[in-house]
Amino acid sequence: MSKDTTWPDLPLAAWSETCDTLQLWTQIVGKVRIALTPLINHWWNATFFVTARGLSAPAMPYAGRTVDVIFDFTNHRLIIETSDCRVESFPLEAMAVADFYNEFMQRLRRLGIDIHIWTMPGEIENAIPFDRDRIHAQYDPIYAQKFWLALVQASRVMNEFRARFIGKASPVHFFWGSFDLAVTRFSGRPAPPPKGVTPNVASWVMAEAYSHEVSSCGFWPGNGGYGRAAFYVYAYPEPAGYGDTHLATPEAFYDEGLGQFILPYDAVHQSGDPDKLLLGFLQETYVAAAELAKWDRAALEREPADVTSN
Repeated sequence: MSKDTTWPDLPLAAWSETCDTLQLWTQIVGKVRIALTPLINHWWNATFFVTARGLSAPAMPYAGRTVDVIFDFTNHRLIIETSDCRVESFPLEAMAVADFYNEFMQRLRRLGIDIHIWTMPGEIENAIPFDRDRIHAQYDPIYAQKFWLALVQASRVMNEFRARFIGKASPVHFFWGSFDLAVTRFSGRPAPPPKGVTPNVASWVMAEAYSHEVSSCGFWPGNGGYGRAAFYVYAYPEPAGYGDTHLATPEAFYDEGLGQFILPYDAVHQSGDPDKLLLGFLQETYVAAAELAKWDRAALEREPADVTSN
């Protein structure tokens, strides 16, 4: 299959069933990741990372070994590798979530990894337990690969944005619960627990995620509240006047229902300079949050490093 190295077209209508199925597959692997790894602040231990092949859940400890699980969107395989040089894999192709769950758990057992997870998906309304879900069963390899290529581009730019901040910041990482790529900056101040309810997620889980004041940005492939592929930015707690901020990015807007600034993905991938457009949006929405919430910006930020002479 040929590989597009630019920002790919990613209309949700063309792959929505694959998107839904893939989210559930990643949740199965993600729950194993939570079971095997020690808790790191804000659940950073649970996340995946964008790689040159797809999405990776790396270096999970088990009985003196480590385990990597890779969603390979170049060869369309699920790969499990252990530090004692053992490998199991199976094709990523159209199959029910229940079949993916059974195949993955069986492959883990072949590698001597005996783990049990709660089979109820999180952050999804009207969810079906993994081992009983035969409704979600689609996999379009062309759009699965386009999704990954969009993540490659988004991750690259978001890492450049992250490098400008010297305060506490997350990696650029993929959350399989909400199925989005995200990077988060912290002011250093604690925050009150969120008051909302997230489907099949305990309140203490969300309290850990939002224990401190943040400005967070990310990329949805289309399944987020906006309903199309988009970049988003929000502040928690949201400072007064945040949504009224006038943005220089003409394609961006504040969505009252979501409580987030939105930049449609189409505006980025159709732009003559996608990197500049996206970086400008991320910077100005962060500045709005930091200024309104009175962050100590001088202590938390730095100018982009010039490494051309090194």
